[in-house]
Amino acid sequence: MSSLLDIRRSATHPRHVVEVWLNRPEVRNAFNDGVIAELMATFAGFAGDSDLRAVVLAGHGKAFCAGADLSWMRAMASYSWEQNHADAAGLAQMLWTLDQCPVPVVGRVQGDCYAGGVGLAAVCDVVVAAEAAHFCLSEARLGLLPATISPYVVRAIGEQHSRRYFVTAERFSAHQAQAMGLVHEVVDAAALDDNVAQVVAAIVANGPAAVAACKRLVKDVAGQPIDAELRAETARRIADVRASAEGREGVLAFLDKREPAWRGA
Repeated sequence: MSSLLDIRRSATHPRHVVEVWLNRPEVRNAFNDGVIAELMATFAGFAGDSDLRAVVLAGHGKAFCAGADLSWMRAMASYSWEQNHADAAGLAQMLWTLDQCPVPVVGRVQGDCYAGGVGLAAVCDVVVAAEAAHFCLSEARLGLLPATISPYVVRAIGEQHSRRYFVTAERFSAHQAQAMGLVHEVVDAAALDDNVAQVVAAIVANGPAAVAACKRLVKDVAGQPIDAELRAETARRIADVRASAEGREGVLAFLDKREPAWRGA
């Protein structure tokens, strides 16, 4: 166990699912340079785990993530432009590394999710939030802006919602976050773990190569014109999958009314 992250194998799916818990509850799981470095190294390492099918990103304590650590922010107040740029580049690289994780990342948001914490939620593929959780893009209150998280937040909630919440720094509820597209499920706190487990079980039940390909497909297709090139590319991808060992096994298992091999693994 890391002092900053609590990394563990899932009790239900120990071979295929890893849980990554932010482990600084005394400071509401706020970021500092150590947390950023450990998150980046941890998620970069997942690319080499061929058995991995899903990652759960969670936080210990009352808050999911409160953004930047106050002590870290105090130190940054005296940074030069070059030091600030290097620091921000590290955060940007960490978010990109999480976003590029080859398997789905399921966010378990049990409490407040502020500033950079919203960025963490936005890079997850599925987000399940407790009903009492609140969200806030609070940077403008401090005379700052949510620059490094903005590509992921704007992608998640859209330009119009971003225009409001970037400039007002208002809090919004889990239900509002769901309506904007940042959160997929809002549940009672007592049901949070069961709902996360259901999402994870649904992912693990599917063909692992197909799931990874589906995640890539969304990234590659989103925002692209539906032209001849895109149509040809999508036809190539489904042909590749149909001809693969996993694709053939999945179709035959369905026709034979049996479980596919990957569910028995």
